[in-house]
Amino acid sequence: MPRPKTHDEALRVRLLDRAGELLSSKGAGALSLRKLAADVDTSTTAVYSLFGGKPALVRELYVEAFSRLGGRLRAVTRTGDPIEDLVRLGLAYRDSARADPHLYGVMFGDVVPGFEPDEEAHAEALTALSPLQDAITAGVERGVFRDEAPRDMAMACWGLVHGLVSLELGGTLPEDLDVLTTYERALRANLVGWYR
Repeated sequence: MPRPKTHDEALRVRLLDRAGELLSSKGAGALSLRKLAADVDTSTTAVYSLFGGKPALVRELYVEAFSRLGGRLRAVTRTGDPIEDLVRLGLAYRDSARADPHLYGVMFGDVVPGFEPDEEAHAEALTALSPLQDAITAGVERGVFRDEAPRDMAMACWGLVHGLVSLELGGTLPEDLDVLTTYERALRANLVGWYR
């Protein structure tokens, strides 16, 4: 009978989440493999077994962060209306950031000075945003949006949601602001600018 696998997916996810929490709350200096292992109640051997070392752990954390974002965007049910689809994708982007705020800085910040994703990790990250470009392309092809490069529109839409979410996660929005309503209005107003 084979021995049970002790370094499983659940442990991998716990380690990645804790690494993201340490990085986002205390900075890169707080991420040691020994501390990470202790915080998750495992051994450094398990960390090395799963990731091979700190640089590989950080790379895997980056890929995992975008994988979760992409999963949430792909889970958005399409309505057939490009405007509604893009609003839903924008809301899913916000939901993803709020669900995993400890991963947001890993994706878009400089929480690990000097970390540069390799080509494969960068390509995996970009695929997370493919539902956005797909919805925009559909809108252009159906004549809802102006005949412009879908990539340009996708970057503008991404910039808007990223900026709003960054302000929210950073705690810099006014306390009395109805964030969800303002966010959705901003998404819709942005899309009006792209109407044909």
